[in-house]
Amino acid sequence: MPRNSKTSLIQKIAKQASFTFKGFKSPGSGEDDRVFVDKLNELISLVTSVRAADLKLSPRKNKASSGSAGLPSPPVTYMHICETEVFSMGVFLLRSGASIPLHDHPGMNGMLKVLYGKVSVRCFDKLENGLPVPKHFDSPLTRLQTASVWRSVLRSVADYSESSAPCLLTPVQDNLHQINAVDGPAAFLDILAPPYNPNDGRDCHYYRVMQRVGKGESHEEANREQQEKGPEDEAWLLEIPQPDNFWCGGEPYRGPAVAI
Repeated sequence: MPRNSKTSLIQKIAKQASFTFKGFKSPGSGEDDRVFVDKLNELISLVTSVRAADLKLSPRKNKASSGSAGLPSPPVTYMHICETEVFSMGVFLLRSGASIPLHDHPGMNGMLKVLYGKVSVRCFDKLENGLPVPKHFDSPLTRLQTASVWRSVLRSVADYSESSAPCLLTPVQDNLHQINAVDGPAAFLDILAPPYNPNDGRDCHYYRVMQRVGKGESHEEANREQQEKGPEDEAWLLEIPQPDNFWCGGEPYRGPAVAI
């Protein structure tokens, strides 16, 4: 009997993600870059069209903050779909008011597509860290942790919904971001290429915005320049442990199977 040749959208996305990022390195020759961009645009087109129903996912209502046995339920849960050496893919589900703290994706490309609800994404880039920490920022903490303080720039703050195109990140742009659920629960498809791998230098680090800075050395000059600048404001980021109020639980993925 003939086999059912219908391929699910999430399977097509997984296949295209593998095709796009397999063997990809930093931008090199113009021809290599054009080939990668063509592959990436095809992936973006597929991901833009995905909806919650394609993954058999129903929008959640506000849930109580406590789970079984009276223990607090996690603010964020993750549905694992698939992972290879080339990429990982899954769904993050955020409770109303939940936030994934500011974190990085070292050496990784990423794509975030909202499936339901709305999220606000705030993206930073690290800058060359050759400049000294300013005097008005000095404290016992920063003297002990100067290596963990990074000068950065706020590249963008934007809201994304089901009808939005994916939010993209690269190893050099929008690589650090914070994600907040807005006006209720939200869920998004998440693709990372390559996946996190601490053994290969790709571990997740968390950050806190310690102080917004301008080019001036004094606090008054920094504040004045802050008011004059647009979205690309500079800030000092402090690398921190995973915040105590954030943890991620797991739940089963019940959508179409994916084979790579």
